[in-house]
Formats: sequence, structure tokens, C-alpha cells
Amino acid sequence: MSGIIAIVGRPNVGKSTLFNRLIEEKQAIIDSKSGVTRDRNYGDGVWNGREFTVIDTGGVTIKSEDAFEGEIRKQVVMAMEEADVIIFMVDVKTGITDLDSNVANMLRKTNKPYVLVVNKVDDGKYLYDATEFYSLGLGEYFTISSANGSGTGDLLDAVIAKLPPDKPKQEETEEIPHVAVVGRPNVGKSSFINALIGEDQHIVTPVAGTTRDSIGTRFNKFGYNYYFIDTAGLRKKEKVNEDLEFYSVLRSIRSLESADVCVLMIDATDGIESQDMNILHLIIKNNKGVVICVNKWDLIDKTTNTARDFEENLRKKIAPFTDVPIIFTSVLEKQRIQKILEKIREVYENRKRRIQTARLNEIMLEAIDRFSPPAVKGKNIKIKYVTQLPTPYPAFVFFGSNSKYVKDPYKRYLENQLRKNFNFCGSTVRIYVRDK
Repeated sequence: MSGIIAIVGRPNVGKSTLFNRLIEEKQAIIDSKSGVTRDRNYGDGVWNGREFTVIDTGGVTIKSEDAFEGEIRKQVVMAMEEADVIIFMVDVKTGITDLDSNVANMLRKTNKPYVLVVNKVDDGKYLYDATEFYSLGLGEYFTISSANGSGTGDLLDAVIAKLPPDKPKQEETEEIPHVAVVGRPNVGKSSFINALIGEDQHIVTPVAGTTRDSIGTRFNKFGYNYYFIDTAGLRKKEKVNEDLEFYSVLRSIRSLESADVCVLMIDATDGIESQDMNILHLIIKNNKGVVICVNKWDLIDKTTNTARDFEENLRKKIAPFTDVPIIFTSVLEKQRIQKILEKIREVYENRKRRIQTARLNEIMLEAIDRFSPPAVKGKNIKIKYVTQLPTPYPAFVFFGSNSKYVKDPYKRYLENQLRKNFNFCGSTVRIYVRDK
């Protein structure tokens, strides 16, 4: 098991820049504006053959105008408690501030190994200025420039030396489904993951757009083993008016594209809106599995048929892709959370389902005999054979003659017959027709 390194400090000292450099990818959003990072962000790195996990944290502030100050501070404390070694980062160009002294006091209370890092030393003239940080009483320091990488090699040597010995790795015998939790802002995505893991790993506030980075969380409880990705809320393009939000949306789309299954969260009080439909179409376009979660169901005034009518209306709006699980939940009350976990597993298995070719032809050729493709321009269409393609999602190719005349309505008939005879609930099914 790899060691854990947490990067802490006040806002805008370069923590996320160092985080990206240590994991060798641009995972954390970086901006000149302070307070960009809010949640704990995790990434994996390796140095001289030693693997480690890095935690990026939000900047610690006191009595600021940031509405998230208290939640960010709580996240930083949790990261410190979780870490084996703490990197405390300061800014040579600003010098020691009251916030730096405050973080230093937090550091002393942890009794964890730490390394003091003076950042933005990208010119020799700043080396003398860095000596000021001895007055923090934390001992020796390392001077680096996280922007260009200078000094990070010596820093990593020191950090690795403080990590505890590696624990033996346990072999992974199963693939871990990646699940992206997507939806519009403020529908309960972060609250859902917090409810699952039983701790406030993701900051939750009534302010839409609280989550900015796409945050990964391993979930291994109750017989379920998933890797959840909490994403920033996806708004319409014309409403994305900040650079930060623009990059957050890009990260969310990238997380969706790399997932196996998406949990699309809808606000029950709003119903399904056009942006929800846009997100669903994005999921379908990328051939991902999907579970629709209608959240905040506890806020709805209900009669006997409220859920049935809501679901019926929802399926009409998402047609023709109606073969999808719909779960009514209240994340706040933790209602039917377990049901979502069950449906994620079901959809993941459906998406991987392979049908034996002999069985596939037996069922589908009989369905084609019952309702043959209509002739077009006097051309008769014959389908003689079908096979499943070796894709990560269900895709089938039908071979015959005059395939170019097969229209979309008949392809939908073939898809419906596949869904009727084999369980592909929650997964896209792609149909191709080729001349033999």
C-alpha cells in the first residue's frame, strides 16, 4: 500500500500546481484567483520506484469573505489526519503571513512528519528571502518552483524518506467499475457520495457550483466495490461565464467519458429539464451505462400515483431510450441509497453482457422472419446473420443484402427485440447493418 502525502497552506501559494507536477498530469484546476480548490483532491505519483498518493487541499483562511471557509478548513484537517507526511507550502514572494502562522500551528498539533516548502523561488535572488521562514520554528525548508519544477527532485527525496515502509500490495482480482455522478448544479451529487462513504469528504453547501474539480472516491462496503467520481454541475454553455467553471465543466465531461456507468441526478422539485436531457444525450453518445436518480423526493407532496406518474412522464421525455432504471431517492434522508448501488452493479453487468452467437441468431432471425425489413425502391432486404462486436458496450452487426436501405425505424425494432430477449437495461445498444 502506498504512502499518503498531503499538501497544505494558505490560498494561492501553488499547492495545486505542485500537486499536478507530483502526479504528472493536470488533474487539479489552476487559476490566478485564490480559493480555486475546495474539496480534497487525490492523485497517484511515483518517484524512484516508490509509489505514493497525493492529496491537494483548499487554502486555509480566517475570517474571510469565502462562504466555504469553514468547510475547506475541515477538509484540510481531515487530509492532515489521513496523511503519512505533510507538505506545508508557503510563498517566498509574499513572505510570512498570519495565515502561514495559523497553518504552522495546525501542523504542530498533528504530530505528523512534515516538510516546509518555500515555493516560487524561480530566481536566485529569492534564495536569501527564503531564510525568513526559519522564524516559523519548523526547522529546515526546501526551496522550489512548482511552476517549472526546480527543486522538486530534492523535495521528493526528503518526503519519500519520511514515508512509512510500503505495505504488501493485495492483488486486485476484479475490475472496479468507475461511476461518474453527473447532473446540473446543486442536485445533490456531493451529498450522495458523502452519504455513501459516511463522512464529509466533499463540501456541500446550498450554493450552486460548490464542486469544481472532479473528485474520485473509492467505495468498498456492503459487498459493493466502486470508484465514484463526483463532478461539477453541468450548466448550459451560455451560463458558463467564468474560466474556472469552464474548466470544471470540461473535467466533468472528461470524467463522464472515462466512466463505465453514470448516475444522472435529477432534482425532483424541478423535474427533468433541457440540461438534464443534454447530459443524458452526452451519456448515450459516449455509450455509457446510466442510472437515473430522482433526488429530493422527500420535498414532493405525494398521492397514491405520484411516483408512477412522474416516472411515466420522465420515460416519455427520454424516449426512445426508455430501458433505464429510475430510482426515487432522498440523499438527505438516505432513502433508497442502497437501491442505487444495486442498479449500478446491474447496469455494469448488462453493459458487459456477451450473447453466444448461436443463441443470438436463433432469437433474432426468428424476430426478423416475423417482421422483415420493408423493401425500398423495389429492393428486397435480406438479413441472414448477426454477431456481437467485441466492444466495451453492446454492439451488434447484422449481415445481409441491400443493407444501405435499412432505415432507423427498423434498426429500433432490432434493438427492441434485443432488449426484449436479453437484459441490456441501462446500457446503450448499437445496431449496424452490413452487406455480407
